[in-house]
Amino acid sequence: MDIILKYFPELSDNQITQFSKLQELYQDWNLKINVVSRKDIDELYLRHVLHSLGIAKVMQFKAGAQVMDVGTGGGFPGIPLAILFPETQFHLVDSIGKKIKVVNEVSEGLQLENLRTTHGRVEEVKEEYDFIVSRAVAQMETFVRWTKGKIAKKQNHELKNGILYLKGGDLSEELRNFPKATIYDLPNYFEEDFFETKKVVHLPLKYQGKSK
Repeated sequence: MDIILKYFPELSDNQITQFSKLQELYQDWNLKINVVSRKDIDELYLRHVLHSLGIAKVMQFKAGAQVMDVGTGGGFPGIPLAILFPETQFHLVDSIGKKIKVVNEVSEGLQLENLRTTHGRVEEVKEEYDFIVSRAVAQMETFVRWTKGKIAKKQNHELKNGILYLKGGDLSEELRNFPKATIYDLPNYFEEDFFETKKVVHLPLKYQGKSK
């Protein structure tokens, strides 16, 4: 938990309480439904919570913003971001039911009122969002195809509406067809070795009207 306060010292008492509960909640649910590896549970705050919050170093979501987390797994990056931005609405989507069950239980344990979930494929979601976030669930080209038509028209943030993607390694080949993508290297924000090759990619996407 100290590592979160190291980089986000302005947390409210309620946010500190919520972040502090994450370890116990995930350990408890992981015994019932294995969604996070044992090593990752032991380093939950570094590998999952702080990594998720890398997006917050790039983007400060505003009150009322709509954000979808695609392929959320056990709730990352959506749950840590929902704690950090209580006035922003988060929609966490995953096609695996047991993972969404864990997300729902953790969210309930934290009393998060700005988070909802959908068990299903992202292509079936018919809403629009300011931003779509994720942690490397697919190649960017595939991800863009999945999320087509889901970006809202009205711009409310300094960064243009689109995708905020947590990725690692050399992305030059993957992003070759996306010249508008901006890469933010997480070592510029976090000093731990874990983040050495990790990045946030912002890809602005144009409004395309309602998805069919």
